[in-house]
Amino acid sequence: MSVHLLPVAAALPVDGRQSETALAIARGTARLLRSLGFCCVSEVPLPSGRRADLVALNERGEIWIVEIKSSLEDLRADQKWADYRQHCDRLFFAFTRDLPCEIFPPDTGQIVADAYGAHLHCEAPEHRLPAATRKTMLLRFALVAAQRLNRLADPQGHAEMWE
Repeated sequence: MSVHLLPVAAALPVDGRQSETALAIARGTARLLRSLGFCCVSEVPLPSGRRADLVALNERGEIWIVEIKSSLEDLRADQKWADYRQHCDRLFFAFTRDLPCEIFPPDTGQIVADAYGAHLHCEAPEHRLPAATRKTMLLRFALVAAQRLNRLADPQGHAEMWE
């Protein structure tokens, strides 16, 4: 039996907003999160209308959001990250080793990453989600992940629902 594999990019929403650096950080960060027992979905629309760079979910139902910053300018230009806290149990920034850790908010976790891997530089404080918000985020995660699988299985027949 012959199996035709699609390129990974077909499963990921590449819309031109992400720089090569940001895509590399996302890849390395996702590898770290998988090693910690999490599954990741990138570019997840949140109920607030924002879009999280990475949302991670583990078997205990913990939800982490990782905001990727590829440069100091990227961090300075983007203050919407504070809104992400209401949609996760822990909030992290992921960035390259070229950025100093001191520029990131002290009440968030830090992940230093490149295209091949990452390490958890400092843990994020936990702020458990209310049950209703957790359910909403779990459903959002599942629907976005399922849509991407459907798009791989039938690229021409899949209508856009969230993106």
